[in-house]
Amino acid sequence: MQSLLTFNHVDRSDEQPAERGIAIAVVRKGTDRSSIDEYLDELEQLCATAGAEIVLRIVQERDRFDPATLLGKGKLAELVQFVRDYAVQFVIFDEGLSPVQVRNLQTALGVKVLDRSMIILDIFAKHARTLEAKTQVELAQLQYLYPRLTRLWPHLSRQYGGIGTRGPGETQIETDRRLIKERIAHLKQRLFDIERQRAVQRSERKDSFRFALVGYTNAGKSTLFNQLTNATVRAEDKLFATLDTTVRRCQLPSGREVLLSDTVGFIRKLPAHLVASFKSTLAEAVESDVLLHVADATHPALDHQIETVTETLATLGIEQKPHLLLLNKVDALSDRDARHQLAYRYPNALLISARTCYNIHSLLLRMEEYLLSACMRMRVHVPYHAMRELAYIYANATVEHRTDADEGITIEFLVPRAQAGQLLSLVEPFAPSVEYSLEQS
Repeated sequence: MQSLLTFNHVDRSDEQPAERGIAIAVVRKGTDRSSIDEYLDELEQLCATAGAEIVLRIVQERDRFDPATLLGKGKLAELVQFVRDYAVQFVIFDEGLSPVQVRNLQTALGVKVLDRSMIILDIFAKHARTLEAKTQVELAQLQYLYPRLTRLWPHLSRQYGGIGTRGPGETQIETDRRLIKERIAHLKQRLFDIERQRAVQRSERKDSFRFALVGYTNAGKSTLFNQLTNATVRAEDKLFATLDTTVRRCQLPSGREVLLSDTVGFIRKLPAHLVASFKSTLAEAVESDVLLHVADATHPALDHQIETVTETLATLGIEQKPHLLLLNKVDALSDRDARHQLAYRYPNALLISARTCYNIHSLLLRMEEYLLSACMRMRVHVPYHAMRELAYIYANATVEHRTDADEGITIEFLVPRAQAGQLLSLVEPFAPSVEYSLEQS
């Protein structure tokens, strides 16, 4: 077995002391070192986002993982000494830990033992603002912590219950488990009600062409969203700054309008129960017409991040949906050759900068192409006694040209193919006084 250590020298003399911890990656022998560094860099960034600092990084390569502690006995003994020497408050593993491993490690180390999923949940709880986001996060936390209840949730009854909550013959742990199950059922019902409300809202927008921004966390989705819609969505250089989906109208160069949604970012090893809890939030991406995949062109793990997003989209069943890859933050690439290399590696992608608006107009033109490819161009003649039908056309299509004459109004408009049949059935009763022609854009 091979072990590698990296020491971080942290100076926080001007700030309030943060929780100090040790980050550990236990990997298979032969794992690429650059990939390991990427894993630990991201884990350290997650801890920083949660308000903690990593003072020591440890990598251990093993032929097989110990089912009791993940680490080998010798490395665990070393870790016990490091915990004392660095006076840390927690140890965090990049890998997911089983309840048994957490219990054994905490017993041996005497400090909090966390894994990647736990720190992600902590960040989500920290950034949740709306009732929906808070409900989704709490549900994911409870589902994750339920099997780990013995060590991690010793006083649950103080939060959700009190005197009179314990059933006949129940131990404290049995009471806590029952309270958690009841709370999970309550949160699921609340999310069901929220999703029903959201479904009504989405149905009211079903006639609009919809784009959804997706991508790895901190890729610049919210900054791009603000540029395209003139919105003021919170955009920060932090992981998971956006948890709630926001939908705004976006005007294309022709004056046509589409809907654009900003969604929660993805990350490597995103807990499955967290994806499930955020099902209603991610529904905007699922039901969109086109996905705009935003990626950080400056990130050294660009390829891996794109792959992670693609895999997450596959779990949602939308990996085949039309999409456009946007390589963001190219303004930070001072080397022109680096841009050329990106364009060569990703020939179908569009290089942009949401911060400087570089190529934003080109993006809007590409979005217009997607809209037109999904529409039919129609020309109909509407007599003056059919003004109700004319109003319907204006409400459900994009009118491009109108000519008023003595016998009626001739208009040319674009309508989504899915609605073309319904609109035709509306105007056909006026034949032969109503003429129409169809041609694909």
